Formats: sequence, C-alpha cells, structure tokens
Amino acid sequence: MAPQDFGSPDGGRRQGILFDVDGTLIDSSYIHTISWWGAFRQQGYDIPMASIHYYVGMGGDRLVDSLLPADRDRSLDSEIMASHGALYASHWPALRTFDGARDLLAQCHAAGLAVALASSARKQDLQVMKAVLDSDAFLDAATSANDAKESKPAPDILVAALEAIGVEAADAVYVGDAVWDMKAATALGMPAIGVTCGGVSAAVLRDAGAVEVYDSPRDLLENLTSSAIGRLLAGP
Repeated sequence: MAPQDFGSPDGGRRQGILFDVDGTLIDSSYIHTISWWGAFRQQGYDIPMASIHYYVGMGGDRLVDSLLPADRDRSLDSEIMASHGALYASHWPALRTFDGARDLLAQCHAAGLAVALASSARKQDLQVMKAVLDSDAFLDAATSANDAKESKPAPDILVAALEAIGVEAADAVYVGDAVWDMKAATALGMPAIGVTCGGVSAAVLRDAGAVEVYDSPRDLLENLTSSAIGRLLAGP
C-alpha cells in the first residue's frame, strides 16, 4: 500500500502514535480470557468468562483484584497470575495478527510518526507478540507492564512509551481495544481511538472516552486520513 500524503508535521514537533497489542493488533483477548478462567479455577474460583473478558486489558494485578472477593487469601494472587501466564504461553503458537495490523504500523511509520507499542503484557509475552507482528522495522519503541509502576487504567505505561519516543501527549494518539486503554489515554489528555476487534462494543469504548471507533486495524487503515491520526498529522 502506497503511503498517503498527510503533509509535514506542524512546526517540526515530533508526533507519535501508541498502540495497545492484545486485542488491538493481535487476536488474543479471548485467549487471555480462557487463560484467566483456567487460572481462577485452579484456585477454586468459578468466574464467568464474560466477566473476565471485560477486565482483560488491565494489568493482571488489577484484574485479579477486580474479580475476586476482597476477603480472599491474597497470598494466592501471585500464583493465579503465574498460572495465567503459563496457560497463555501455551497458546503462543496460535497467536495471529489482525488483518491490516502490520500495514497500519507501516503506514503510520511511513507518514513520519514515531510508533510505539504500549502494552500491559508481561515482557516475555510482548516479545513473542512482537515476533508475531514481524514489524520491528516500523517500531520506534515498545513498553510492557515491566516498564510501569501502575498498570492500566493508570497511564504509566503510556507515559513510558511517550518518553521512549520523545513525544508529548498533546502530539500523540493512542489506539486500543479495551475500556482501560481509553481511560489511560484520557487521563493524559491524549485522543484515544477504539477498535472493536477485541470484543468490546463501540458504545462501551465511546463511554470510556474513545474519540472514534473502528472495527479493526484494516478499517482504521482505510479511514486513516479522516481519523484522529490524520488530523494529528494535518496539524491545527
């Protein structure tokens, strides 16, 4: 796909785009759901998958705390998170990108944006997903849960990604699939684009702060010029 002409960035200030990965670029939200479901069951908790799916995209510590009783034995939380990690890792060979994900990263890079992944995933999971994306040539940085003190919906991971590419929040856009992505970006005053391919509806994403919502990376790519990304590049 030939690069679209967005014009020169305003005033020479560096501009950037941050991407969530799970459920946004890679079809993994439901793999996380079933992995958390299995991890909870191993400790005797029968949590409905629909409830789990809503919280996927949060950091694991926050997800566990949101779904389990407040009076539980919290010493088992680390075991639950480790079990989730092991179950998710068993699905690594099945991970696939969404249609258009690689092309979207390439197009943003070709347009002159600094491109970063800002994920709540563990570092080892992110490395695997980067290999699946096979898009390192288009990436300027990638941050994981290991790079932030607080996980989403706190904006720490996004802040780390912005610092890694040398871009201010006012000069960036974030793309994600979860409520927690929208909330993290909104906390920084950064426009958040939602995609529904992770399983969260457009209405829920908009309620959480999305400025616009697309079906998939391909849908966003095909509407890039008129999107918040195109407006960022066009300047004031």
